[in-house]
Amino acid sequence: MTDRKPISTAPTDGSKVSVMWKNSDGVVSESIAQYRDGGWWVYTDSDTQKKVEPTSWRPASSDDED
Repeated sequence: MTDRKPISTAPTDGSKVSVMWKNSDGVVSESIAQYRDGGWWVYTDSDTQKKVEPTSWRPASSDDED
């Protein structure tokens, strides 16, 4: 597994990356995200996207995107 990096170093070109983020209940999640429209967006289910404030990232593997 690839080491996590500070979110400030993540690509903002629309690439998909794996990010760690914390929800309003304090639960930490890892999700595939894209930077667009001035923020990081993840899918919470197949139809719903949510803007999140990630703390770290790593490249998304091809397995993550299935």
